[in-house]
Amino acid sequence: MFGRKNSLFSDTVSGAKASANLYSLIETAKVNDLEPFAYLKHVFAELPNVTCIEDIEALLPFEPKAKLEQAA
Repeated sequence: MFGRKNSLFSDTVSGAKASANLYSLIETAKVNDLEPFAYLKHVFAELPNVTCIEDIEALLPFEPKAKLEQAA
């Protein structure tokens, strides 16, 4: 219920949705044994180079851990 309590303080619905998406991404990274800060750092570094949907899918936290570590 972490997200529900924090969304109480969001100023807008879109802000609450953005926060929920970020929480979901972080929690999914944790479940897949990725360190959240390192994972997000990698994602934000790679996002400017994305050219297609497959590039985005390759950045998702449930991709094989070895693949993410090689890219970092």
